[in-house]
Amino acid sequence: MQLRKIIVAVLALCLSMPSIAQLNKDATEAFLKRIVKDKASAFTFEYLAADSGKDVFEIESKAGRIVLRGNNGVSIASALNYYLKNYCHSSITWNGNNLQLPAKLPVVAQKEHHSTPYKYRYYINYCTFNYSMCWWNWERWQQEIDWMAMNGINMPLALTGEEAIWQEVYKEMGFTDAELDKFFSGPAYFSWLWMGNIDAWGGPLPKHWKDSHKALQQKILAAERNMGMMPVLPAFTGHVPPAFKDKFPQENVKKTNWDAGFPDVYILDPGSPMFDKIGKRFIEVQTREFGTDHFYSADTFNENVPPTNDSSFLDAMSKRVFASMAEADPKAVWVMQGWMFHYNASYWKPTQISALLKAVPDDHMIVLDLYTESHPVWNHTEAYYGKPWIWNMLHNFGGNTGMWGAMDSVAHNPATALHNPASRNMQGIGLTPEGIEQNPALYHLMLENVWRDQPINVDEWLNSYARQRYNTDNSLVDQAWQIMYKTVYSGGPTEGAPESIIVARPTLNIAHDRVKTKLEYDPAKLIPAWDLFIKAVPQIKPTEGFRYDLVDLTRQILGNYASPLQQKIAVAYQQKDLAAIQLYSNQFLELLDDMDTLLGTQEGFLLGKWVSDARSNGITEQERNLYEFNAKDLVTLWGDKESPLHEYSNRQWNGLIKGFYKPRWERFFKALTVDLQTGEKADLAAFETEVKEFEWKWVNSHDKYAAQPKGDAVKTAVRLYEKYRKVI
Repeated sequence: MQLRKIIVAVLALCLSMPSIAQLNKDATEAFLKRIVKDKASAFTFEYLAADSGKDVFEIESKAGRIVLRGNNGVSIASALNYYLKNYCHSSITWNGNNLQLPAKLPVVAQKEHHSTPYKYRYYINYCTFNYSMCWWNWERWQQEIDWMAMNGINMPLALTGEEAIWQEVYKEMGFTDAELDKFFSGPAYFSWLWMGNIDAWGGPLPKHWKDSHKALQQKILAAERNMGMMPVLPAFTGHVPPAFKDKFPQENVKKTNWDAGFPDVYILDPGSPMFDKIGKRFIEVQTREFGTDHFYSADTFNENVPPTNDSSFLDAMSKRVFASMAEADPKAVWVMQGWMFHYNASYWKPTQISALLKAVPDDHMIVLDLYTESHPVWNHTEAYYGKPWIWNMLHNFGGNTGMWGAMDSVAHNPATALHNPASRNMQGIGLTPEGIEQNPALYHLMLENVWRDQPINVDEWLNSYARQRYNTDNSLVDQAWQIMYKTVYSGGPTEGAPESIIVARPTLNIAHDRVKTKLEYDPAKLIPAWDLFIKAVPQIKPTEGFRYDLVDLTRQILGNYASPLQQKIAVAYQQKDLAAIQLYSNQFLELLDDMDTLLGTQEGFLLGKWVSDARSNGITEQERNLYEFNAKDLVTLWGDKESPLHEYSNRQWNGLIKGFYKPRWERFFKALTVDLQTGEKADLAAFETEVKEFEWKWVNSHDKYAAQPKGDAVKTAVRLYEKYRKVI
């Protein structure tokens, strides 16, 4: 009898606790060795049961080693990151690491226990896969997955390799390779293909890409799951190849257009008989190749307006989209981006949003409030009418490079929302930037929320961040960060970072097309931060992070200075002052050269690296040239030479400044000069045609750009400071 009681008790205990299998021993050991290398033996890890279903970690010193405990690999990785930051004053970021561990690791005097209040910690926007991740190989993906785990992310979007799944599904349906060549876009434009905005641009897509990236996705998913993550895979949204309408004329296929300079695309109506069949088959094939964690992303109306605002239509459509998932996977959870509710707010009123969401059971849908730090939707939709939802920081658009962000919002608002009864079923936080590898301080501040439920004191956090990033306490850089906090990181109503006029198609106006130059702070108030960084140079042994931040700050100051300099040229032209135009235009072009040289000292600011990575995906010269076109077109024209999206994904990069932006400005200044010399008004329409021809030729060219950094970042920044400080 006693033995039976013991057995029953043990069985009950096993059933009540999460499986230890969630902690993959081999994967966790390999992770430790990748991060701390020869110090891995100084750490050990143990399983720790979750707190009421929420992830948890502990750190403790025991028997001369640092013990890391957690309920899965993400928790163990977070424990390591916490120890490295708070005990070793180290940091690992996209833009520079500081991991200089002492011979004897610091002791954890008293065991620390931390749990997250958030079930889900989401990461990645559809657009991130193109604006940043497009050309990544396995090594770069491994680094990102490690970074995700260390920062507590457990719900990453996973879209790599989906072309191979669709290839199989559509070939089964009788589509030919030629027909699919008119559907699949080039690699740089996949996000907008899958979101139903475009077809074929940047293609045709080579078979080798489909095969190699299917294999890459399998490695990505295995690594994420081995760390305890729950990847979100795509589902069918109705976007079909153009040939579909002819192959299946009985189906209800609707023509729609993104209004961005591309041809119409075709959307299969969810009410059509084949919608469920295609959606089910897609998930079946995808599950066979990639497995599933039952989370599926699908956005039928991304930046497209539904054909009617009838709530019954939206209710029926939502039910059909979900049914296409559930027929293949009864455990399916629809993870919906809430971007459309902000982007097309004039359409998505409470009646329409409610109809779309309430059609799906609450436990089978999660809504991403995609842009919560600036434009929350939860607070005027009754928190998505009770659906589980996630608070996200979007921040970046197009992968642009400006220093900018709303530190107070991300430091205070997630915790405030969490404790607000009106937030109802808020179950997570996340990052949804269009582009990454920029503004690392802002992203790490946001991620500080993962393991806490109270607002963050930004002043204190910035001091710790600087200490971890630069491997020293320094009052000068602490003061500099306070200035940046009150200027570039004070936020504002702009959609993403303000840009420098240097990236605009040349103009006499202060801004042009998609280049927004209005600053939400006084640029003169940022300059003292530059002074302080330069003054700190003799006191700091430069870490990777210090070099990056000094270059980035110098870039921002010089980029800001370009606007008033350009306006001096505009005034000189209006006043017909030829000498002044020649003086200021020469200064402007010299500034571009100096910025190009400065940015050439950092790998993260190299056009050549972007292009080299793109070309490395090809196995024939034709493929390599296609990928180079994709890479260069995305960050410049975003389409053909008449594209209205040009400069949307502008970057202040070495090579791009000197090879693309500078020649445009040279042509423009020449036109202005000839005008004043001849007395004939400059033909700006003719200039526009000329510059478009140059741009199109450039994106199709194969000029070589440096793929490796060149020069000393600190010395270059100091030299430019000495050259420009008094002038600015």
